[in-house]
Amino acid sequence: MSLMIYNTLTRRKEEFIPIEENKVRMYCCGPTVYDYFHIGNARTFVVFDVVRRYLEYRGYEVKYVQNITDIDDKIINRANEMGVSPKEIAERYTKAYLEDSARLGIKPPTVSPKATEHIPDMIRLIERLIEKGHAYVVDGDVFFDVRSFPEYGKLSGRGKGEDTMAGARVEVDERKRNPEDFALWKSAKPGEPYWDSPWGKGRPGWHIECSVMSMKHLGETLDIHAGGSDLIFPHHENEIAQSEAATGKPFVRYWLHTAFLRIGGKRMGKSEGNFIFVRDALEQYRPEAIRLFLLSAHYRSPLNYTDESLQEAMNAVSRLQNCLDNMMRFGSEGEITEEDLTEGEKSFRKAIERLLERFKAEMDNDFNTAGAIGAIFEFVGDANTFMAANQGRFTDNGRRLLRTGYERLREISGDVLGIYGLSEESLPQADLISKLLDLIVQIRHEARMRKDWVTADKIRDRLSELGIRLEDTREGTIWKLNGHAR
Repeated sequence: MSLMIYNTLTRRKEEFIPIEENKVRMYCCGPTVYDYFHIGNARTFVVFDVVRRYLEYRGYEVKYVQNITDIDDKIINRANEMGVSPKEIAERYTKAYLEDSARLGIKPPTVSPKATEHIPDMIRLIERLIEKGHAYVVDGDVFFDVRSFPEYGKLSGRGKGEDTMAGARVEVDERKRNPEDFALWKSAKPGEPYWDSPWGKGRPGWHIECSVMSMKHLGETLDIHAGGSDLIFPHHENEIAQSEAATGKPFVRYWLHTAFLRIGGKRMGKSEGNFIFVRDALEQYRPEAIRLFLLSAHYRSPLNYTDESLQEAMNAVSRLQNCLDNMMRFGSEGEITEEDLTEGEKSFRKAIERLLERFKAEMDNDFNTAGAIGAIFEFVGDANTFMAANQGRFTDNGRRLLRTGYERLREISGDVLGIYGLSEESLPQADLISKLLDLIVQIRHEARMRKDWVTADKIRDRLSELGIRLEDTREGTIWKLNGHAR
């Protein structure tokens, strides 16, 4: 089946055909580092982390570029509020972003360029636009002439001269030829950081940064450009205009945009004052649960944040983890003997095949993570039913099927969606806790073998008081801590 992607530019689903066979050039607008990033931002970053992971799962070599905007009006304003330099603000919150995104299981980009590292490239692109008659200089500022680009508005559907979106970064300046013209270069103001340029001291405009960083690392035409839907206009519209005006080539083949995350019926965001920082959410919820919640609706559909939704995601992650732990415990490697399969084993083998088929079908349908998660938990039900029916007494084939099911489920839930296995990787003490609990379980087992029921029961009861539940099975004792089973 072909991979179909909804392209914001054409407003329809299209078969994904990259510029180079088996290679993908993908760019995602990254953070403006003036504060910690919130769950609304995280939806975009997690969704496109999964898009990148799924493309790699499908066999593509993905060059994934996500920028860091480390010079911007918001950074300067925050620095003035805190009485420090813009550089200090940018470095502080860049470090925080990298820490929080790593805890959330977001894979590092192939390249993570910073705006301040590409100023000479930005100056060269602006010079190119001036030479071609697409930009003009006024008092040390450089503006892009929107009327010089006839296709302006093709991404957003907004024509020249229309009102702009509320909250969009569009500046009113009577020196512009047209109200829609946007700044490519801003002359320096007292106390602001600046760089030398042919037009005097100043700094780049916001829109030119992404055009330069994306084309610098991916070429003049990208396969995929991604971001939040709030960036469609004017940011991505302006990127198209300045990039295509300079190169004469299509800038991006497929545009992907996430819908807003809402809280209390309103879009989550700092401007609304209703945001939740990722680092605060990670203190309350497991990273797998946050990711599962953010992926629980199709990325182009609005998603509503509630504590109940996050708790449901926590429970779902625990159910997934318990299933995987038990499959690993009871499973074993080896070749399956086809002629010796029982009816129950044949049914479970079909469930494994159905899991992969449905998962791929859902993800090939414009990265429908909601449907993919549905396929995963349908299989969790099938696997639990199979294990319960055998009550720990499996044939060799049964154990081998469990190992096969484990590997398939682990790959798509962990490696592709990232909703399994992050907590152990992100908590250095997890392995030590696991080993200590295994030791306690072994001590209790030895007490039971001596028929020292008082000691065995005391260990079980004290662990229960700490939130650790022991389950005695035919295969041995399993401990469960906050949904984690061994």
